[in-house]
Amino acid sequence: MSAHPPAPAGPGLRRCVVAGGSGAVGRLFTAVLADAGLDVCAADPQTAGAARPGVRALKADITAPDDALRAELAACDLLVLAVPEPVALAATATLAGVLPRHALLADTLSVKTRIAEAVTARLPDHQAVGLNPMFAPALGLPGRPVAAVVLRDGPLVGELLALVTGGGAHVVRLDAERHDRLAAVSQALTHATVLAFGHALAGLGADIAELAAVAPPPHTTLLALLARISSGTPEVYWDIQSANPYASDARDALAHGVDRLRALARDGDEQDFERHLHQLSGVFGDRLEQFRDVCAGLFAELPAASPADPEENA
Repeated sequence: MSAHPPAPAGPGLRRCVVAGGSGAVGRLFTAVLADAGLDVCAADPQTAGAARPGVRALKADITAPDDALRAELAACDLLVLAVPEPVALAATATLAGVLPRHALLADTLSVKTRIAEAVTARLPDHQAVGLNPMFAPALGLPGRPVAAVVLRDGPLVGELLALVTGGGAHVVRLDAERHDRLAAVSQALTHATVLAFGHALAGLGADIAELAAVAPPPHTTLLALLARISSGTPEVYWDIQSANPYASDARDALAHGVDRLRALARDGDEQDFERHLHQLSGVFGDRLEQFRDVCAGLFAELPAASPADPEENA
């Protein structure tokens, strides 16, 4: 539910500014808006190159808007902050008196509690919504979940969410705190698990070619996840681990889980382990079979094992 009454009706979504338009998330939303026929300006201090045909590119800093960016903001119905959290928080201090009162402010941050507080305090009269694509932008919207935190409802919020839904995404509405708690489990815990696996892998000194040749499907899946995360954008993963106020709880729970398994292997027996597995399977409730089927489908799509280099085994 929104924390504020609905904002007055505006003219509808027509002109948009995407701050951080040259980044991966910025390009995703630029494409969604442009494909819907809206007039889009991609503003970014790093580049002046057009993100795509028909989209105006502007080299500008949303935290210190020049005359050109101020003109774009004054004429826009939607501002999307597809920027890192420190930039978004700083930008909220510059937007009062620049962003039209009828306009919608949207952010794409992976953490919502702090931006929600900043927007509520500094732009209390604007429609505002936080969006978080729960996937890598290169995968595209169709079939993907997008978390939506409505800070101040209004007609433009509905229009934007309809565009996201129309692009094929599944919109999940949450409040800011619930969003961050779920993100700590679904993102921070997941990434921490893969990164801890990578740290252990490096410490054990196993040869990757030999592993690839003998790896069962679960290990191959973890190797693939580690390759994706470790070669990804560090800023994204650092933000998820450092900025989410509940991420430390997720990492502590992960460490406790490893300690529990260590204690079972050292002091328990097979019956203790069986009870432990039964307890874990209970997490799924009536969705256990559903996720077992998902796993079977994933494993069925894995490529065949890669043989080790014969010269390495000579």
